[in-house]
Amino acid sequence: MKLLIVASSLDLRQPFSATPAWWQLLKGLYEIGVDVLATTYQGPSIETLWWRALPNPVRAQGDAFKAVRELLRRSLGREKPVETPRSGETRAERLQRELAQRIIMPRWRAFMDRTLKAHPDVDAVIFLTIPLNHIVGLAAHIQTKFGKPVLYYDGDVPASLPQFAGFASGFKMYYGADVREYTAFISNSYGGAQLLRDLGARQVHVLYYGADPDVFSPVDVPKDIDVFFYGHTREYREEWIDSMLTTASRAMPEARFAVRGRGLGSLGRAQMLPYLSFSKLREYACRAKINLCITRKAHASVFASSSSRPFELASLGACIVANPYLGVETWFEPEREIIVVQSAEEAIERYRWLLANDAARQAIGAAARQRLLAEHTFRQRARELVQIVRQHL
Repeated sequence: MKLLIVASSLDLRQPFSATPAWWQLLKGLYEIGVDVLATTYQGPSIETLWWRALPNPVRAQGDAFKAVRELLRRSLGREKPVETPRSGETRAERLQRELAQRIIMPRWRAFMDRTLKAHPDVDAVIFLTIPLNHIVGLAAHIQTKFGKPVLYYDGDVPASLPQFAGFASGFKMYYGADVREYTAFISNSYGGAQLLRDLGARQVHVLYYGADPDVFSPVDVPKDIDVFFYGHTREYREEWIDSMLTTASRAMPEARFAVRGRGLGSLGRAQMLPYLSFSKLREYACRAKINLCITRKAHASVFASSSSRPFELASLGACIVANPYLGVETWFEPEREIIVVQSAEEAIERYRWLLANDAARQAIGAAARQRLLAEHTFRQRARELVQIVRQHL
């Protein structure tokens, strides 16, 4: 099988949270024998051992558009959204997508024409969470002119959907989009799949996140951190950051709490660790006796809405303590492979018990890694993706 994939970004230096997952998924496709041509919507295309990089056809325009977007956000971002049945956008957001449709979309159409003529053996085109409303008509063009199925993988469901607020740093990408032009959608969320159908998607498949156990492999380092969390921004998880970090760290002066992230607000006694590089996060997590998985409300409240963190931590053999997460049992067994707490008081109680019981803590981490290896690697996700694509050939 040969796939043409357009990822939101493949540059780990940029603040796109799904980028590490896209690397692992594309690597998994290579490992099962899929020929991957990959390019990006934002930033440089990056050549690797696992895929052939095609130049981003709108890199210069994308960089300029990003600058304009920031300017519009600063100048118009304070206006209130026009909340009507037709639009939940601000004026700035509407201008952004109109500019993208006029300037960026034609270049993507020309890129697809060149690429699919040069590679007639491409079986399907897959978009990985790029702004839908910037490329209206592109999927229909590919299907009409080349007869190739076009699939869209939204890895931010349900937060990306119109009925949720989306991320302050992201796009409201469904406004002005036409979901019906795609052969099928792929959702990271089981519960969110029906929401996509309600928007008009013709077919919806579910593909959860996972982890590459070669990338997220445990390292033998001293356990000098008691409780550790890494993530970015408080958005949609303020309550549980306060409960599981701020309050708990103040209540446990005997324990060392540490955090790697940004925009997390007041964290009590928790120490902020330097970023250094993405690869450093593995060492930080392995240094911790307890790793926290604090999931945003949108994902935590819609059944089985996967995010990367629990799979990454499980792959590292971490003892995971999580906030309430609807459907987490789809992937990991509570109390055996993951601990779920319901309050700050319970979090403190469980931290103290786990820190005092090394064998129990280690058993939870080992069980989580075994479950990951058995069911949730990105090589397994790649096989699932191939099966999805084959349904549309």
